[in-house]
Amino acid sequence: MSNQSVNAGVQLARVLAHCGGSPVGAVDVLVGAIAAAPAEPEAYASLAELWRERRTEVEGPLKRDGSLRSVLAQAYFLFLDGDVDDAAMALGSVTGARPDVAWGAAPWFGDARFLGAVSAEALAEACLRALDYGHDLDSDAMRERFAPWFHALDVVSARSPVPESLAAMSRLPRACGRYDLAFALCDRADAAGRVMWTAVARAATWRAMGDPGQAAAAYEDALVLDPTNWSLHLDLADVRAEQGDFAEAVRLVERGLEHEPGDVTLRAARAAFRTRLAGSADDLRALIDLAPALANTAYRDQLIDYACAGPDVPPDLVARARRSDGH
Repeated sequence: MSNQSVNAGVQLARVLAHCGGSPVGAVDVLVGAIAAAPAEPEAYASLAELWRERRTEVEGPLKRDGSLRSVLAQAYFLFLDGDVDDAAMALGSVTGARPDVAWGAAPWFGDARFLGAVSAEALAEACLRALDYGHDLDSDAMRERFAPWFHALDVVSARSPVPESLAAMSRLPRACGRYDLAFALCDRADAAGRVMWTAVARAATWRAMGDPGQAAAAYEDALVLDPTNWSLHLDLADVRAEQGDFAEAVRLVERGLEHEPGDVTLRAARAAFRTRLAGSADDLRALIDLAPALANTAYRDQLIDYACAGPDVPPDLVARARRSDGH
């Protein structure tokens, strides 16, 4: 038996004694140690020993619990079982809930056995889960915590350049302000095969960087690849509106409505852009009627702002519209 196994067994025995012999309590203690120091290997070694020795007593309660600590333990146990895809996605869920902890520093997450086997699809899904809670990740501290993720993206995208997955992966470095890596993933995806999602990922990265001209060009590329996609017409219309070209924004949303005539967001955007362009009272009334149906309140408020800035818009309608956006 190796010294590492002996030490893990000794530590586990101490933890079990502290928990009154409860293996579930031991998991809780060891996961707490991981949360305090994710890169340190000792707690993982003791968890592995517990998984070997007391698996039947631990497995059921963990699956029923669903807490962050249980999901973190399951991520490591899945890795031990060779289920690296589910391990990656579980760690993505934990990271999304608590990005202030460097969970990716876990030794197993950078292990060649993980990086050499995890699928591009699973790692992409893990990245999306890491973004689920909408935390602000664009800071030096966050970039440092996510460095192991960036390494994983680089390794897996080179080994398995699935274009759709690489486009999805790029969302994580973009959210962290690592635009260079986001574009590198898009380049790698295009080299494997051009798809609409990669062009959209490029456009979103240019928008995040504050360059609407490059974003518009990327959305135009996406429309070449998927010309009937109404959502792309709306995305490009939004960029043109941002640039102040409301005539082109109107044209684009009307093209989108040819493909999806009942979509409430397209209809609201058309009303807003037409009001901004020509001061149409009828279009502003239409926007006021549609506003409550818009789930994205930030976008709703933006459309109302555009419309209320239209030429010669009746003040009473402006007041009504402002009430629609909570002002």
